[in-house]
Amino acid sequence: MKRILKWIAISLGIAFVVMQFIRPAKTNPPVDETSTMSARLQVTPEVEAILNRSCIDCHAHKTVWPWYSNIAPISWLLVDDVKEGRKHFNVSNWPSDPKRSAHKLEELCEQVEKGEMPLAIYVIMHPTAKLSDADKKTLCDWANAERQRLGAGGQQGSSDKQGGERRTETR
Repeated sequence: MKRILKWIAISLGIAFVVMQFIRPAKTNPPVDETSTMSARLQVTPEVEAILNRSCIDCHAHKTVWPWYSNIAPISWLLVDDVKEGRKHFNVSNWPSDPKRSAHKLEELCEQVEKGEMPLAIYVIMHPTAKLSDADKKTLCDWANAERQRLGAGGQQGSSDKQGGERRTETR
C-alpha cells in the first residue's frame, strides 16, 4: 500500500511540474483612452474609486496580475476569468452606442445588487474589493442616472447639464 501511495505522490508531483510549462497569455492590451467608460460617460470620482477597487482587475485592460497567477492551474482559472470579465463588461472598451451602453449599466446594477459581482473567490483574495451596501447604492444610483442621461432609463426628462443636455418638455 505504501508503495502505491508513493507512486501516486510522485506522479502527482511530476504532473504539477509539467503543468507549470503550460502558461496562458496574461495580457493587458493597449487602452484607447477615447473608448473608455470614463471618456464616454460621466463617471463621478466616487464611482471611479469603487470601480478601481473592485472591478478593474477583471473588467479592464489594466489587470494587476498577482504572484499566484504564475502557478498552474490557478493561472489558467485567472486568465479565463479575466478574459470572460473583459468580454462581458470592459471599462477600457466601452460601447459608443447609447442603447448598448445603457444595457451595460443596467447589468452593472443588477449584478452588484444580487451580489454576483465581484466574484466571491476574488473577494477572498482581495478583501477590499467587497462592495458595501453604500457602494452598491452609489454604483446603482450613478448607473441609473447615466441611463437616464443616455435616454434609456425609462422617463426622459431634464438631464444634468454636464454632458449633452436632453429635454423633452417644451417652453
